[in-house]
Amino acid sequence: MIPIDVLAGFFTVTVLLALAPGPDNIFVLTQSAVCGRIAGIAVTLGLCTGLIFHTTAVALGVSAIFQASELAFTFVKILGVGYLLYLAWGAFRAKPEPVQQNKVDHSALIPLYRRGVIMNITNPKVAIFFLSFFPQFVDPAYGPVMPQFLQLGAVFMLSAILVFGSVAFAAGAIGDRLSKSVTAQKVMNRIASVVFVGMALKLAAATR
Repeated sequence: MIPIDVLAGFFTVTVLLALAPGPDNIFVLTQSAVCGRIAGIAVTLGLCTGLIFHTTAVALGVSAIFQASELAFTFVKILGVGYLLYLAWGAFRAKPEPVQQNKVDHSALIPLYRRGVIMNITNPKVAIFFLSFFPQFVDPAYGPVMPQFLQLGAVFMLSAILVFGSVAFAAGAIGDRLSKSVTAQKVMNRIASVVFVGMALKLAAATR
């Protein structure tokens, strides 16, 4: 087991990383502003579920494939770029809804959750980041290596939930006010579309 002081240091670093502007928290922010805070929470949980995939991949050494193989990295990157462009098109075409219908119902939360999972898993940069970051806090002297990776993954998920959840609530509160205006809804949808395109371009330019 990893000592508490090491986990505390890891947690502090991951919170700071989550606070830094990046694709994930921007994604949560835009979805919360457009669809409401509950939608942002659903996306947050989806993104964090994706972290389980990356944590397991690192623990099993699968992420090394993305770092060593240009073909594997490019394939997953193309999937991610395509999905982001699909989201951008959907946001661009979205029409303003009446205020009372602007909130996400329970049936729409699963697609939002799934959207977060897919976006996280199809970003090979996350896998490579985990592969380079986690080993710094792993030590055979603490015991078996795999449980240590899983511990770090759980702490990383906790920090992401806390930070992204806060972003969702803050952006959702702003979105509540803006959703009362049809013009504001149109603007938010266009902004979300531009953000998705920007994220797609950034991912397309990413290298190992």
